[in-house]
Amino acid sequence: MKKIGLALGGGGARGLCEVVFIQALDELNVRPSVISGTSMGAIIGAFYASGMSGAEMERMVKKIGLIDLGKMVDFKLFSKSALLRGHGVEEFLQEKIPFETFEELEIPLKIVTTNFWDRRQVVVDSGPLMPAIRSSISLPAIFEPVSTEGAVLIDGGAVNPLPYDIIRESCDVLIAIDVSGVKTPRDKSPIPNMFESIMSTFEIMQASIVESKMKISRPDIYVKPSLENIQILEFNRYAEILKRARGHVEPFKTEMRRHLQTR
Repeated sequence: MKKIGLALGGGGARGLCEVVFIQALDELNVRPSVISGTSMGAIIGAFYASGMSGAEMERMVKKIGLIDLGKMVDFKLFSKSALLRGHGVEEFLQEKIPFETFEELEIPLKIVTTNFWDRRQVVVDSGPLMPAIRSSISLPAIFEPVSTEGAVLIDGGAVNPLPYDIIRESCDVLIAIDVSGVKTPRDKSPIPNMFESIMSTFEIMQASIVESKMKISRPDIYVKPSLENIQILEFNRYAEILKRARGHVEPFKTEMRRHLQTR
């Protein structure tokens, strides 16, 4: 049996579409041997590695209401580092993920975060799970950075937004789900507002990183759903995000079958 590796990219709300491809793997009765994730991909990867199916993840997403979102949006007044503490998200994840450490997970998981001062990638695959997820989603100016063991950690997307390279040697078939989406100018106002300008500039740099990596080594199966003009925090558009991704499912399943049948 071939070993499958699944790399889940970061992209905020767009990362919800990764659930659709996990559902496709469930339908094919395929289970990864290893998972890697950055930012939102770290969250989805942790759910998957803990034993949650794609269908269960979709039901959870649909059940998240205003009360849950209110708990997760924990503003930090007068902070110089970020708008949100991030404790609300951490508590929500602790309620949904039944394990506290990487070692307890059903599937090996590698989470990417960034050492802010060293400007280097940090891959976490052992020890406490929640601090690793929390640091990987620490989008600059949105979530407060995580300070641990003398290091300051921020969003893994700053160094590796699509971390397929870190599991390349651990699998026979490597899948990478790129949820960076695309941006097109609005008809009435092509000039982005301040928030969109900051967030999109970060995403432009991430796209450059992925493009450079693809020139060196490509995953066996690369999927980039058509997620046009969906901003990083637009979780309210989850239904649209899932719908757009479903248009890529059949080609994805066809590719999967081809790789599984090839010796």
